[in-house]
Amino acid sequence: MAIAASVLTLSSCGYNDFQAKDEATKAAWGEVVNQYQRRADLIPNLVNTVKGYASHERETLEAVTRARAAATSFQITPEVLNNPEAFNKFQQVQGELSSALSRLMAVSENYPQLKADTSFRDLQSQLEGTENRITVARQRYIVSVQEYNVLARSFPTNITAKMFSYPVKPSFTVENEKAISTAPAVNFGK
Repeated sequence: MAIAASVLTLSSCGYNDFQAKDEATKAAWGEVVNQYQRRADLIPNLVNTVKGYASHERETLEAVTRARAAATSFQITPEVLNNPEAFNKFQQVQGELSSALSRLMAVSENYPQLKADTSFRDLQSQLEGTENRITVARQRYIVSVQEYNVLARSFPTNITAKMFSYPVKPSFTVENEKAISTAPAVNFGK
């Protein structure tokens, strides 16, 4: 009888829901990391292709290479999901890589023969597709974390969260939120 009461109590406390939602956030995070790795794998090919056409753009190429090295050296573990400081560091490193890639794409605009190169166009297309996949993976992770956090903060499952150490998980944030909330000035004049 005591075992039946314990099982009934545990099933209504949300413990199993925490297991499912915690695993869902880990799986969603795994997909985010998978897409970042895909992007990191494409970058050396892209840099080498641009190098052949724009050798004097050494500073931009080195910035991309440094940013990629920093992004791939950051150790991704499940603990990152529960450590806001490590999570922010991961986002910062990925943001720096995105910024360096943007500069590389801007440099490529100055080289018509590079833009016409089939290898470059294919790599650029793959990179754009990967950026879209990263966006989708982030969005799925955000939804997964939201569902987990609602469970962790709602009564009575918040009691279970405290008892079994299921803290609220950090979600993706935008580092320059204030800057991007301001509409850019458009001036077609001189």
